[in-house]
Amino acid sequence: MQHLQWFPGHMTAAMRMMEENLKAVDGVMLVLDARAPRASLNNKLSKLFNNKKVLYVLNKTDLVNPTDVKRTVSEFMKEGRETVAVSAMDKKAVDLLYSRILSLLQEKLDRNKAKGVFKPIRIMVAGIPNTGKSTIINALSGGKKTVTGNKAGVTKGKQWVRLRELELLDTPGTMPPAFENQTLAKHLAYIGSMNDANIDFNDLAYEFLKEIKELYPELLKEKYSIDDLDVDTLELFNAICVRRGFLRKGGEYDYERCATAIIDDFRKGRIGKIILD
Repeated sequence: MQHLQWFPGHMTAAMRMMEENLKAVDGVMLVLDARAPRASLNNKLSKLFNNKKVLYVLNKTDLVNPTDVKRTVSEFMKEGRETVAVSAMDKKAVDLLYSRILSLLQEKLDRNKAKGVFKPIRIMVAGIPNTGKSTIINALSGGKKTVTGNKAGVTKGKQWVRLRELELLDTPGTMPPAFENQTLAKHLAYIGSMNDANIDFNDLAYEFLKEIKELYPELLKEKYSIDDLDVDTLELFNAICVRRGFLRKGGEYDYERCATAIIDDFRKGRIGKIILD
């Protein structure tokens, strides 16, 4: 597997912009992907927000088993990270998120009211690419206020969105400049937080199958109608090519089409509810 690394120039500018705007905000909403919560943590961002109140938002929980979601929230809370689990598609969860944001900064709201000041609380929304930051903002605002997309790097610059008691600052997704842990880097590639154009999908799908056949063998068996997973990963890859009809003339395996289909199946939740780390 290639060494995974993706830190385009605009991310350096994004980090600088976020640092400059921190003085203008009262708190931070850090959005993580529930399928890869540890991989979603960018330590550079955590250090940047050290002096601000931070709410960790575990998004895309509809793609993960509820028991895994509860465990992750519990672990994060024990580590001192104020955490809420949501799916941006669930209105009740979004309403709860709104309440938790206000609760996190209740003292600031109370101080403003005591002074007769009724200006909105300002929150910076941050995270790595493709965790659903813009989708959450749209859900909170009740309408499409920001640009969204199911690929890394859609938000290019800052955008302010006014709600009721809140103003949200949407920021571009930012990756750590170096991936010391390549396992976590692979998890980010699986969920689509890196630029797919820079990744060898054959290698990525191979690594994904190698992990998932150990973690979730029954899901693979059911999804791809495979009875025996006691084979090496390449044989499993070959079997999926056959099951899905990804064959070239002469019966050669079409790994490229199969790899794209496997990763797409995972990203869209068609394999099942999976947590990677």
